[in-house]
Amino acid sequence: MENFGVELMLAAEAECGECPVWDVRKKELLWVDIPRGLVHIYDPVADADRVFDLGQPVGSVARRASGGMVVALAEGFGFFDEESGRSEIVAPVETAGPNGLMNDGKCDARGRFWAGTATEPPEEGVSALYRLDIDLSVERVLGGVTLSNGMGWSLDERLMYYIDSTTGGVDAFDYDPDSGRLGERRRLITIAPELGMPDGMTVDAEGHLWVAIYGGSAVHRSSPHGELEAVVHLPVTQVTSCAFGGETLEDLYVTTARENFSVAQAHQEPHAGGLFRCRPGIRGVLPAEFQG
Repeated sequence: MENFGVELMLAAEAECGECPVWDVRKKELLWVDIPRGLVHIYDPVADADRVFDLGQPVGSVARRASGGMVVALAEGFGFFDEESGRSEIVAPVETAGPNGLMNDGKCDARGRFWAGTATEPPEEGVSALYRLDIDLSVERVLGGVTLSNGMGWSLDERLMYYIDSTTGGVDAFDYDPDSGRLGERRRLITIAPELGMPDGMTVDAEGHLWVAIYGGSAVHRSSPHGELEAVVHLPVTQVTSCAFGGETLEDLYVTTARENFSVAQAHQEPHAGGLFRCRPGIRGVLPAEFQG
């Protein structure tokens, strides 16, 4: 089993860094700090990070084809334009009570934006997965969720991969790319509890899955059949998500967190909440943009 080295790109000290996504046009990495309501834009060439405060928790982000970003905010789906600093809710989403918020999200290849909800602390079965269509209508696709997190699609678009973190694994749904409908659900990958909890994920150009292991100091690469093939070890415990970027999509960026850290934990993990990068010699796929 291979192992890969990592380097710290940005000592951001994010409370909960999440949802890295590469901006192919501007050659920058978008990512968020969920509880602080921050959207980051990191330029790896200039080694510069711009930060925008959206005023409420932001679970995920993606580029819009028409400009700006689509974001999953505590109140629902919204748009954000970094040039003007303006953000707006375009499709409210119901979350579970005052502790509910939107969490991880991603665009599918047809330009729809998916994001789920969660509560803090997680309450079993009260959250859901939603889809924002290009006409800005919202569908509640999956209920009974506890902690909605990473997602991705097979290269032929016939499977959707999905993580409800507290279930301890990655599930695969039969998927209709034309309608965005989910079909039969089955377990693809199980993460033993002692290894940590699955969080965010991405899919590479070979169709393999890269899953961030929260509490496990690692990112796992698994085959489309679910076999573990490689591990990226990180010097921090709370590994939250990953995405390929860079000129040739060969850089794997990894976000991390420092949630509920004590002074002692912060001393033991000084780079927790930082943005990391490794180069595993494998390419990612072009991230989709929201077409609405």
